[in-house]
Amino acid sequence: MIRHVVRAGLASLWLAGGATADTCAKFAHDEQSYTVCTAATGQDLRLFLNDADGAAYGSFARVDAALGASGQVLAFAMNAGMYHRDRSPVGLYQERGEQAMRLITSAGPGNFGLLPNGVFCIRDDGFAVVETTDYAGGDPGCRDASQSGPMLVIDGALHPRFLENSDSRYVRNGVGVSADGTQAVFAISDGPVTFHEFGRLFRDGLGLPQALYFDGNISRLHAPGIGRSDWGLPMGPIVGLVVDIDAAGVAD
Repeated sequence: MIRHVVRAGLASLWLAGGATADTCAKFAHDEQSYTVCTAATGQDLRLFLNDADGAAYGSFARVDAALGASGQVLAFAMNAGMYHRDRSPVGLYQERGEQAMRLITSAGPGNFGLLPNGVFCIRDDGFAVVETTDYAGGDPGCRDASQSGPMLVIDGALHPRFLENSDSRYVRNGVGVSADGTQAVFAISDGPVTFHEFGRLFRDGLGLPQALYFDGNISRLHAPGIGRSDWGLPMGPIVGLVVDIDAAGVAD
């Protein structure tokens, strides 16, 4: 019963299409708790890496401070892809059409290299999660793009390497996109989960045909509308929904 009630609440967020305090909500699936945030076509979703001086933002607070100069603020944000110790992206990173790191198509160590991996793409008219070899095979028309891995859901199927009985559990975050590309749905687990559980959230709980893993263990969410802003060591790429300050909802 709880799962159906929360799912109905998420559907109402999608229909509302506004960036308010309700943009993020709790979501229960298979006895696990998540926080889910949505962005819709026409809203100002962006990637952030470096400030005007070329220094990595590293935190939600620094992004907010930069936006504040133009009367804007983050409605929500989370880490958006894997990065090196200097906070530079591991794979493809593109912001407002400018590429800071190239696409990596080869397998490698760690979760990023657990192929197939993919790219989260923000277009002027919508969103996509594109498997890396498909991205390399053509121009998907991304304004902003961040590569990460592994893919969580690929054309409605879970990543083939995920084990249902895995004992590897971390707080994890990622993004899925609706079949029509009009909704980007971000999720972070409220406790440690396996890859299999996290993939099932996007496929079965949220009904999304494509989803991409951002990271685990260091995963963080900024969602002032529900009174949450996680802190920790400086981050690399950040994805955030930008709104005017007077339109931002903040929880008491």
